[in-house]
Amino acid sequence: MADDADAKAGCERIFKRFDYNGDGKISLNELADALKALGSSSEEEVHQRMKEIDMDHDGFISLEELFAFQRANPDFMKEIAVQLLRNKGFT
Repeated sequence: MADDADAKAGCERIFKRFDYNGDGKISLNELADALKALGSSSEEEVHQRMKEIDMDHDGFISLEELFAFQRANPDFMKEIAVQLLRNKGFT
């Protein structure tokens, strides 16, 4: 149970870093900016990630959608967390 709570807390930290304007959702532009800051700048990759994570297809990623993606792709999300720690200038 604690592991799930820790995972959700970690996901929330990542979500807040990607949600630049603080509106509670990650737009395609925010996702693109965040992935570019982490070294993934391919437009195709950004669109693919949005398609994978945005389960209700509203054009935004909610915290719940990101957490569901994290549960399904723990290694990918761990790598994002590691990259965020390495790239302390990323806000």
